[in-house]
Amino acid sequence: MGQRPSRSNLKPGDHIYTWRTAYIYAHHGIYVGDGAVIHFMRPGQEVGTGSVFKGSVSSRSQVPCPNCIPTHAAHGVVSSCLNCFLAGDNLYLYEYEVSFVRFITTREGTCVPTVPDPDEVVVHRAKYLLNNGFGSYDVLMNNCEHFAFYCKTGLIKTGLLEYQHSNI
Repeated sequence: MGQRPSRSNLKPGDHIYTWRTAYIYAHHGIYVGDGAVIHFMRPGQEVGTGSVFKGSVSSRSQVPCPNCIPTHAAHGVVSSCLNCFLAGDNLYLYEYEVSFVRFITTREGTCVPTVPDPDEVVVHRAKYLLNNGFGSYDVLMNNCEHFAFYCKTGLIKTGLLEYQHSNI
């Protein structure tokens, strides 16, 4: 189901994720260092609530995190502490440069055969998008996994093995 790194082994530029709602889907982001994660959410969703579905009710605490500044980013790209990103769930590391056989036999959303860009470039992209947005959130076509994959590779996912370069 993916690598489970310790928090102390995370490095800026890592594409991380956490499973939500009984492993139905995962929430992805880019670790940028100092305990912070930049990620893409449906606008209006509270950081740490653990669901991308409108109107969903979370059992997680709604008490504001003392380490995170509440954000009302209309474009959905936010920065939060690792604890709020994980929302009480487990941490996983998205894997790049896996074999094609491993890619097609592993659960979707956990790894790709694609070569990632250098970590400094990844962090730069994530911070740029934090200030400028990543388009309209769409749970199927432009979501948190697409955001993290773009930050990591500079490519926009258009299908299972289809990518295109972006001018962002």
